[in-house]
Amino acid sequence: MKPIQWFPGHMAKAMRMMEENVKLCDAVVFVLDARAPASTYNQKLLPIAGSRPVLYLLNKWDLGSADVLLAAMKEAGKAVCPLDATSPRGKNALMAAMNQVASEKAQRLKEKGMNRPLRFLIAGVPNTGKSTVINLLSGAKRVVTGDKAGVTRSKQWVKCGAFELMDTPGTMPPSFADQTLARRLAYIGSVNDDILELDEIALALLEDLSVLAPAALSERYGIEGGTPLQMLEQVCIRRGFLLKRDEYDYERGERAVIDDFRKGKLGRITFDSVGDAHSAGLI
Repeated sequence: MKPIQWFPGHMAKAMRMMEENVKLCDAVVFVLDARAPASTYNQKLLPIAGSRPVLYLLNKWDLGSADVLLAAMKEAGKAVCPLDATSPRGKNALMAAMNQVASEKAQRLKEKGMNRPLRFLIAGVPNTGKSTVINLLSGAKRVVTGDKAGVTRSKQWVKCGAFELMDTPGTMPPSFADQTLARRLAYIGSVNDDILELDEIALALLEDLSVLAPAALSERYGIEGGTPLQMLEQVCIRRGFLLKRDEYDYERGERAVIDDFRKGKLGRITFDSVGDAHSAGLI
């Protein structure tokens, strides 16, 4: 598979912007994707937080199955909160977690007689749902969201009751040392599809799903083992993606597999293990 690298110029600018503006913030929220928490953890962002407390959000919790990783992060002493930012039901738990992680700062502000909202920098790799988290807290669509990586391109301050939030552009590490984690970023849509070889991504996704979720592949596509290419052909047969002379429409099949996974139609799936989290420096 062709190595995955994606670090457009606006990301370098965004990193510099965060370094300059984090001094205005009391705490930092790292938004991770519950389907790939280790893969969506950008170690380059941690130095920006400095000594400020950090809350890790496992967003898209409804799409992942990361209970073991959640427990491991808590055991490692991380402040962590599972969240489905598209559902208003998670708002109270999120606000409580944010108040808890910044409680010492809030107490110091109170002792100094400073009556101002707590300020959080919201950071993460593209398409983990940072803007959706802010919209959840604000109770309205205050920032633009989208399923495509790179929707937010500049910082935005949003007032949300007791909080002031700085929404920042999604930022990748300048290079991917671990191509397995990079591939998982491609699966979940954190890498711009336009720079990817989607045929390679779809075949790799099918191979990984055959290990993690064989029952889901069987139920949705009638797949019962085989090579990645044979599995893709079964997808084409099941979905009717056939060209003249009974040739397979591989492109439509590839797109269907990727879209079905991203929309949760194959069930709750998490690719990253506790070992991956250790290797990525998350725990």
